[in-house]
Amino acid sequence: MGKIILTGDRPTGKLHLGHYVGSLKRRVELQNSGEYDKIFIMIADAQALTDNADNPEKVRQNILEVALDYLSCGLDPAKSTLFIQSMVPQLTELTVYYMNLVTVSRLQRNPTVKSEIQMRNFEASIPVGFFTYPISQAADITAFRATTVPAGEDQMPMVEQTREIVHKFNSVYGETLTMPNILLPENQVCMRLPGTDGKAKMSKSLGNCIYLSDEPKDIKKKIMSMYTDPNHIRVEDPGQVEGNTVFTYLDAFCRPEHFAEFWPDYANLDEVKEHYQRGGLGDVKVKKFLNKVLEAELAPIRARRKEFEKDIPAVYEILKKGSEIARAEAEKTLHDVRDAMQINYFDDMELIAEQAEKYGK
Repeated sequence: MGKIILTGDRPTGKLHLGHYVGSLKRRVELQNSGEYDKIFIMIADAQALTDNADNPEKVRQNILEVALDYLSCGLDPAKSTLFIQSMVPQLTELTVYYMNLVTVSRLQRNPTVKSEIQMRNFEASIPVGFFTYPISQAADITAFRATTVPAGEDQMPMVEQTREIVHKFNSVYGETLTMPNILLPENQVCMRLPGTDGKAKMSKSLGNCIYLSDEPKDIKKKIMSMYTDPNHIRVEDPGQVEGNTVFTYLDAFCRPEHFAEFWPDYANLDEVKEHYQRGGLGDVKVKKFLNKVLEAELAPIRARRKEFEKDIPAVYEILKKGSEIARAEAEKTLHDVRDAMQINYFDDMELIAEQAEKYGK
């Protein structure tokens, strides 16, 4: 069997740098590597509705935003299938069947679910759809027989739950589903990029994001207000690099060639860190360098986005064709699942003949 990728994002807003370094940039690299037979990239609108059921317009509008971010970053519909989750109803049916294989207590122990519930203040009243979204995610992954799920470390519990469901299903009904593996970012810093305020995670709801489509002036404003070392008050003061958001971003985005182009006073990032730690290097200079580094990374993405924005119907057509391909693939898996579970009543000629003989006597 070939190597297959399934990954995606919830359309609750434009994609930000956390998405980019955590998985999106890697997806483009994997797409262009030629190592994978099929790549499915999903806009998870059904999952987004689990905590936005009262605001479907928010999800509806952001489907296009996510699609534009995908295309502008280099995801190519000729190489990757871009589709909308709700346009593949087979995923919903698989979710229902998998629900019988997972206990409530197991879902309650899922670390990602627990943290998401706390973040959204759902402790008192959890929507059932939100509570069970790890099962829905298992349906998404298995429907396309994905062998690989590129994602950040925060998604490790979700993929592990999918693996448990696959194991349980195959144990009960016979070898049917493909066991997936998570593919984490190679750069440890990219595992979970902090927000501009230094919080543990960049999040739209926390308002601490730099978006891929942000204009240069907005990016600069966010960088200049970025959290650094609170004890580095004067330029001559020694500064801490660990936990300093500016240096975390430089670890994620800075490349050797950036120094020759933007800051020839230093040969590499290690020299900058050493100077900052001993004192004599101010935050403003470091932030200005980071701004140039990020602008070099994001300017081409922003330019491509503006080109795609000129023909929005074509973007929707890409999603429509991708959803048709995804439906056909998911239907094959659903057919196999029904066969394994023996709920293929109208296709089981042996069952029909057996019942006819039983009642024909």
